[in-house]
Amino acid sequence: MSDPLQSAVSQVESYFDQGIFQSELAHLVAYKTESQTGERSDELYAYLNEAIGPRLVRSDFDVEVFDNPVAGGGPILLATRAEDLDAPTVLIYGHGDVVHGQAGQWADGMEPFVLHAAEDRFYGRGVADNKGQHLINIAALEAVIAQRGRLGFNVKILIEMSEEIGSTGLESFCANHRAALAADVLIASDGPRVAPDTPTLFLGSRGSVNFDLAVDLRAGANHSGNWGGLLRDPAMVLAHAIASISDVDGQLQIAEWRPDSLSDAVRADLADIPVSGPMIDPNWGEDGLSAAEKVFGWNSFAVLALDHGDPDAPQNAIAGQAKAACQLRFVVGTDGADILPALRRLLDARGFEAVRIVEEQGVFPATRSGRDNPWVALVEKSLARTTGTPPHVLPNLAGWIPNHCFSEVLGMATVWIPHSYAGCSQHAPNEHVLKDTCRQALACMVGVFWEIGDG
Repeated sequence: MSDPLQSAVSQVESYFDQGIFQSELAHLVAYKTESQTGERSDELYAYLNEAIGPRLVRSDFDVEVFDNPVAGGGPILLATRAEDLDAPTVLIYGHGDVVHGQAGQWADGMEPFVLHAAEDRFYGRGVADNKGQHLINIAALEAVIAQRGRLGFNVKILIEMSEEIGSTGLESFCANHRAALAADVLIASDGPRVAPDTPTLFLGSRGSVNFDLAVDLRAGANHSGNWGGLLRDPAMVLAHAIASISDVDGQLQIAEWRPDSLSDAVRADLADIPVSGPMIDPNWGEDGLSAAEKVFGWNSFAVLALDHGDPDAPQNAIAGQAKAACQLRFVVGTDGADILPALRRLLDARGFEAVRIVEEQGVFPATRSGRDNPWVALVEKSLARTTGTPPHVLPNLAGWIPNHCFSEVLGMATVWIPHSYAGCSQHAPNEHVLKDTCRQALACMVGVFWEIGDG
């Protein structure tokens, strides 16, 4: 590292070591920004207008908070710091909304909206998803400005408040504000690292579609002694329909659900990616693929819930209805528009015309930026220089993020640098981040932003 860069890194490490990061994270966590309840509109606006906006104004950003273009969506903040029209422009994304706090379910009496520091962790709703992550990026920008007197590039920050309800309105907002959001690259942070002590960068996300399979044969239930053997059982029909989608080992049986994008280049990137855990079943999923290829390079089907009769008080009766909540996570190389039509064709071909497909929220698209993009090389090199360790490079996140708003709607390269880890309990009680990971992430982002400013 050059001396000025090392000074900037030292400054942001002191910011962490002196407890300032902890204090500022506690302030953000205290906003009860639950977007899923539909009852926190004031908190969603307050987070942007009180916690984020004024801070960015102090760093010479022009800040505006917009109403969501779609009913039911939360507000969206756009902040712009323009230094030089000839310099590159970086767009940074984050979200300030969180899932349900789940008060009363946290360990040791912890409250979801009160930051709790314990040993190597910070606990609180949003510390990992996503308040802690965009706080790290903002603090890193501030450290570069403080040391250099400028960034050396233009930056735009977009923070939405609807990510936990499917990023309602974000696609429309991006389409309606293309000029204001124009940038050379998106550099954002969400999701987990592959390993807590090694930086990760990923270039997109798997897509997702949730749907119900429903069998409605008759109203009410009928006594199994009087009618057993005479009435078709909806649960058995549904079970056989589900079994036609995946075999007993979890291998997909629908040709259109099997992607064509697991190339030799993608497999090479995934060859050294560690995926481990006590619950992994090595015999589940596509035969011949590594664990990393299954979760980052392939599609996965899951039954999320089953509904038939009353499992807590079963009756001697044949129910008239059965339903399964299902999901397909899919990568680039799968035709998202043909996922449910392909399922319909399979069910009809197997004689399951009685099984209805009920789409839940539409299809969330899969995306992936090019591995050979020079922005990827810049970030990869910078992370390696800061930590002394090559980062893990993934073609996409295993989960879903609204990357298509940037890669497809705005047409820019996307590079994601997550600051959490897979065991962080996001969307569950005891959500947390690791202190050492946060400290290292601050240094990493200072290094990335410094090198962008170097041109």
